[in-house]
This record gives sequence, structure tokens and C-alpha cells, in this order.
Amino acid sequence: MPRKNEASLTMEDLASLAGVSTITVSRALRDSPLVTEKTREKIRRIADEQGYRLNISARNLRMRRSYSVAVVVEMTPVKGRPMSDPYPLELLGGITQELTTAGYSVVLTSKQLMDTAPVQGADGLILLGQGSHGEAVRFLQKANLPLVVWGAPESGAIVVGSDNRRGGASVAERFLAQGRRKLVFLGDVDHAEVQERCAGFIDALGGQGTVHIIRPKAFTFESGFDSMTALLKKKGHAFDGVFAASDLLAMGAIRALTEDQLRVPDDVSVIGYDDTPGAASFVPPLTSVHQYLRDGGVLLAKKMLALMNGEPVESEMLPTTLIARQT
Repeated sequence: MPRKNEASLTMEDLASLAGVSTITVSRALRDSPLVTEKTREKIRRIADEQGYRLNISARNLRMRRSYSVAVVVEMTPVKGRPMSDPYPLELLGGITQELTTAGYSVVLTSKQLMDTAPVQGADGLILLGQGSHGEAVRFLQKANLPLVVWGAPESGAIVVGSDNRRGGASVAERFLAQGRRKLVFLGDVDHAEVQERCAGFIDALGGQGTVHIIRPKAFTFESGFDSMTALLKKKGHAFDGVFAASDLLAMGAIRALTEDQLRVPDDVSVIGYDDTPGAASFVPPLTSVHQYLRDGGVLLAKKMLALMNGEPVESEMLPTTLIARQT
């Protein structure tokens, strides 16, 4: 095969030599799974023979796009809740799968690093977690970039999230079916998602029970333990059901209850939220509301791609499922 001058060789030339479209060449050179391995090998072989190298920087400058999306995690890692927690890793897995398949790179960052070059050069922003009182959403909106948010419905932003209100309602229905009426909600309702869980929980009770709200400021085992210990010292055993806004809070609460000689679920029933991998192996196995986080990540990325392409996009909520176990 005759070798063309390397400086003048274009992607269109490669496409002509390989007998495929230009977009197929572009995808093949970035190892996109949208192109078969056989075709990728053929195009890479021709590119090597012709001395062609994909100049991503030049292409991006020409297109005035960076082909990158910044994923901002609104979460302060602490010992009891590290970044290796299923949230946000499952969301990130779905996002990365979808964006890399479409030829985009993913820049993982935090709100504090918004002024760095990789973030400022991104074509769009995905926010995982709205922050207390929705402050993180308002902060990122100032960037004037396409923005998709994981969380509860928020005016002025495209949101993907779980149906937290329905999730909370499913917990209330289970407590009512068990005859539990003196209830505790454990979670910081300053966060929109937690507020939705609490509202759905209270609404579904329909006045058939009382709810005492405890507001720990973290989503950790330690916070659940400390909050429940304080409540037991203050009120004693004045409740028979606890709905925790996360599994870690629920597990901490159970530890405090058992140390106070209360049996779970005989004396107090406890239900968590997220259905993390540790819920099934906890002792006793934790009843929890399952969120479809990986599916949520894929959907976040799909909506981001549509936004960047100028297509109409709407917010969307995913279902939740209460997984009944032994608490």
C-alpha cells in the first residue's frame, strides 16, 4: 500500500483507504466498543502503515470541544464513609461506561477544584449529590455549562434520581403492616433526597403513627450509633420502628439498640436505604430500600450526551424496591 505524506494524511484519507466512514475511523482509533475488534485492527494497521497518529488536541481545537465531561462528587470522604462506598462508585461505573463508549473522557473532581484547567475545559458537568439546601447545584450552574444532577427534582436543572418519595412510602407501608406506630426518622432533611424520603414516609403513614425526626449531619455508622444512643438516653424505649436515610446510619442505630439490650426486630424494627452490599451480610440482615445506582449513572451520561448535542432533555426518576430481610 503506498505511503502518503504523514503531514497531509487526514482521517478522511484513512476512511477511504479502509473503506469505512470517518466516524468509524475516529471510534476505532479510540478503541470504542461500537466498532468490532476486526475492524479496529484493520484501521490501526492501515494507520500504522501510513504513519498516521491521532492528534486529539488538534481535533478538539478544531471542533472547539474537549470531548471530556467533569463529574463533580458532592461528598466529603471520611473514615466511616470513604469514596470506595457503593455511592458514588456505582454511579461512576455507569457514567464512565456510557461516556467512554461515546468517545468522551471522564474527569473526576470535587466542587473545591472547579477552577482547575481540566474542569474548566470540560464540555459538560455531572453533579453527584445536590449538597445541603441544594447549594452545590447553584454553585455549578454558575459555570454555564451543560449540567445534569443526581438527586431529587430541582428547579432549573436536569435531574436523574431515585423516586425517594416512593421509597419512603414503602417503608411506612411495611411498618404499618407490622403494627409499628411509634416511629423515628434518622437523616439530615437539609439534603433534598433525604427530605423526599422523609416526606414520602410521613405522607404514607396518613396520621396512623407518630414520627420523631433525628438529624445526624453525616451518613456514617458512627453517626447512626451516636444519634440512637443519645435518643435512648433522652427518651428511653419510646419507639418501635426506625427508618434510617442510609444503610450505614441504620447499622449504627442497630448497634446502639442492641447495646441497650433491645432486640431487633422484636422490640424495634429498623429499615435502611440504598441496599448496599453490606446490608445482606449484616447481622441481622438489614431490610433496605434498593436504589438502581448503576442504571442511574448510565442515564446521567445519556442525558449529558443529549444536552451537549443540543437535544431536548427532561428530568427522570428511577424506581426503588424495598428489599425485606430480618430487621
